[in-house]
Amino acid sequence: QVHLEEFGGGLVQTGGSLRLSCAVSGSIYTVDAMGWYRQAPGKERELVAAELHTEDSYYSESVKGRFAISTDDKRNTLYLQMNDLKPEDTAVYYCAADYPRPGSTWSRYYGGMYYWGKGTSVTVSS
Repeated sequence: QVHLEEFGGGLVQTGGSLRLSCAVSGSIYTVDAMGWYRQAPGKERELVAAELHTEDSYYSESVKGRFAISTDDKRNTLYLQMNDLKPEDTAVYYCAADYPRPGSTWSRYYGGMYYWGKGTSVTVSS
């Protein structure tokens, strides 16, 4: 079992920055992919950024160049550094983690991962 808890959401102005953190506990050794999803009001959940234990990473086109995903050495904490925030980044952000999954493309994670945090809200004012 893996437990995830997000921290760091809040209200920020356009162009500002926030860093989200996700505390990861439990059977971390069973986890391969870890990532951040978001869901804006009235929209489907989307994969924003993800990282494998190999440190191979993925970013959605909408955040590439502005967001950065990282972990501490033991993968106890997952981070999402968000820079140059835009109103369209407003959403609830969820930390997620998954077992090793067959396949080689990131699309296998588009639909979600096995473990989820409860989410943290990010609001970007214009």
